[in-house]
Amino acid sequence: MAYYTNNELKKLNFKSLGNNLKISTKASIYDYDKIEIGDNSRIDDFCVISGKLTIGRNVHITPQCLIAGGDKGIVFEDFTTIAYHSQIFTQSDDYSGITMTNSTIPKEFKNEFKKEVIIKKNSIIGAGSIIMPGVILAEGTSIGAMSLVLFNTLPWSIYVGIPAKKIKTRSKNLLELEHQYLNKTISK
Repeated sequence: MAYYTNNELKKLNFKSLGNNLKISTKASIYDYDKIEIGDNSRIDDFCVISGKLTIGRNVHITPQCLIAGGDKGIVFEDFTTIAYHSQIFTQSDDYSGITMTNSTIPKEFKNEFKKEVIIKKNSIIGAGSIIMPGVILAEGTSIGAMSLVLFNTLPWSIYVGIPAKKIKTRSKNLLELEHQYLNKTISK
């Protein structure tokens, strides 16, 4: 993968940028001035990134993800991962047929639902999953591949399916590894 250099990233006028970033030159990024990215984060090839975004430290957005922050925004807290082909939306049209749909239609003829999405610390979203507007993934949530998340999750839980349902509790062992990693990083 080819990544932007630090100088190239600065010229793009992001709202804020951390250190040690890897952002692919093949990612399509819009609304730079609304995007904040923390230290050690990475955005891979063929992602489409737009709207208001706060990306914490050590966040990995893997290839071919769609991250549509819109006006309401998406918050990715530290140590979160979004796997291949996943999609996160902060707005959706009304599909009932009562109003019109799609981006070519003026707002007066539409009824869009818009709400912020929050991905809490140490959460992971499996490949091909979809997160819908207003969802909060609680700390430590694990979403299995090809899941559709319509509702908030419980902390340290594993969810799978369409719609996603909790199947079991997730181990917190990674918190000790996080602690060791942070201590190692600080001591450098």
